[in-house]
Amino acid sequence: MRKRSRLLPVALVTVLTAASGFFLTVSADAAVPPTPTGWTLAFADDFNGANNTLPSGANWIIDTGTSYPGGPANWGTGEIQSYTNSTANLRQDGTGNLVITPIRNGSSWTSARIETQRSNFTAPAGGVLRIEGRIQMPNVTGAAALGYWPAFWALGAPYRGNWWNWPGIGEFDIMENVNGINAVWGVLHCGVSPGGPCNETTGLGANRACPGSSCQSAFHTYRFEWDRTNENAQQLRWYVDGTQFHTVNQSQVGASWAQMTNHAGYFILLNVAMGGAFPNALAGTGTPTGSTASGVPMRVDYVAVWTRGGGGQPPSSPPPSSPPPSGNRDAYTQIQAESFNAQSGLVNYGAHIGSIGNGNWARYDGVNFGSSTPRDFVARVASGAAGGVSGLVEVRIDSPTAPPIGSFAIANTGGWTSWREVPGNVAAVTGTHSVYLTFTSGQPADFVDVDWFLFRH
Repeated sequence: MRKRSRLLPVALVTVLTAASGFFLTVSADAAVPPTPTGWTLAFADDFNGANNTLPSGANWIIDTGTSYPGGPANWGTGEIQSYTNSTANLRQDGTGNLVITPIRNGSSWTSARIETQRSNFTAPAGGVLRIEGRIQMPNVTGAAALGYWPAFWALGAPYRGNWWNWPGIGEFDIMENVNGINAVWGVLHCGVSPGGPCNETTGLGANRACPGSSCQSAFHTYRFEWDRTNENAQQLRWYVDGTQFHTVNQSQVGASWAQMTNHAGYFILLNVAMGGAFPNALAGTGTPTGSTASGVPMRVDYVAVWTRGGGGQPPSSPPPSSPPPSGNRDAYTQIQAESFNAQSGLVNYGAHIGSIGNGNWARYDGVNFGSSTPRDFVARVASGAAGGVSGLVEVRIDSPTAPPIGSFAIANTGGWTSWREVPGNVAAVTGTHSVYLTFTSGQPADFVDVDWFLFRH
């Protein structure tokens, strides 16, 4: 989709709407394509779960409500629905598809939005990142489609826990559509808002009709590529069914390019919003209306991420047994929790560490703080601990028994996949050290999972 704090997208439509009406379709299942020669698979989900089950919690976070906690209202876009984790709005259909269904409830709407657990999808230095999904937009057109806003997109990792740093952290809209128009939009958001190099709040975008069958009546493959083959002339490309329809070059963005690329990477989102600035602008009226049809789903056959060249994008996997070179880690960028050099008592789940309780620890070698001291640290954590169970996430330097230089308390966050970014103060530290995350609790039960942590100036 677009970004949560985009207020008035005004992309021009170059295609005509189809005739009024909506139609039921038969879902189509196609497995994730074989990895092309020269590419490396970094992530894939083909949604092959049982009927009426939620997507994998190991892969996806389910967003709920009308905003991130402390973030812009109505997700920053003016959309009017509330997102839920109900299988009425979000489910696997048992035939290989994820189904996201907006539903009218009296005068209100519910729908669904998910985002990947991982937030480190990035183009390798000297290589290419490819994000792809096979999707059928909601099969509804004309007056019955007013307000429908399906999207497949990616946001820069630093947005998590901040919620107010858009558009500088970057947004790639791989596929978005409004009001049942037979068109796919591809858009880049970056820089500052309003204005800036990406002409916010509109973004740098293009659109075209889907090849062959309309976007609404059939599945189409939507692909985005970030090409770093030439580090001084990088390029972003958008495709539908293998046909390129939009390009943004590094030279168009200037200094804002570094801001949106020099971080841990991106997380991927799928959602169907209802109403908001984009559909309202193209409809010339508020949406949805009394004529808008309820219950027309977006269907997602698969989502996959590949990389090529530059050594490849490493998939989430256990770290190597040998420690990285001294000073290999920057204290002020995200350190993935599963990349520890040693640990005691916890479990590496590939994308995060968990099953953590009192006395457990993880060690991260070669963390370079430089000559300036951090003001605090922040960790992305989740907890499904029982009532009354809590503990401390602590930072220690060079020894798991050294006095902690910082900590924060954590209890149940709503579940083991309900991630929160929690800050804690730290004492002064400079130079390069082994950093220990240690875990202390007065109860024997596990109390926290950790996705990543970093220090802040």
